[in-house]
Amino acid sequence: MTAQQQPRPHAAVKPARWAADAVAMMREGARVRLDYSAQSLWRVDRTIEEIRREAAPYDAVREMLRGLGAYAGEVIVRQGGAEWWASGGDHWIRTHDGRLWDPIDEARRCYGGHGSLRLLCRDAVA
Repeated sequence: MTAQQQPRPHAAVKPARWAADAVAMMREGARVRLDYSAQSLWRVDRTIEEIRREAAPYDAVREMLRGLGAYAGEVIVRQGGAEWWASGGDHWIRTHDGRLWDPIDEARRCYGGHGSLRLLCRDAVA
């Protein structure tokens, strides 16, 4: 197997699927293309900010925020060599230095006006 064909850890299965769903939703619904680059997180932060300004009820956007957070986690995995960890239904990113990051919760914080997936990625990959 080549490096690109190696199976992902079990903890990555759900977040990778959530991220792929978010990419498809952004492409089809908002006409925004996400390419798993750190730069694409600018668009994700802006999208969350726009939804927050529209005052969409949290319950209506919960799944989308989970997907966008998972997308940010996948960016960190791909850009920084991190890996997904899971416990009790929660999913985190573990970077090579052993730190744990919660991009799904950061997406929720963004929706509350207190977070940034772009900055989370910058800090996690640095």
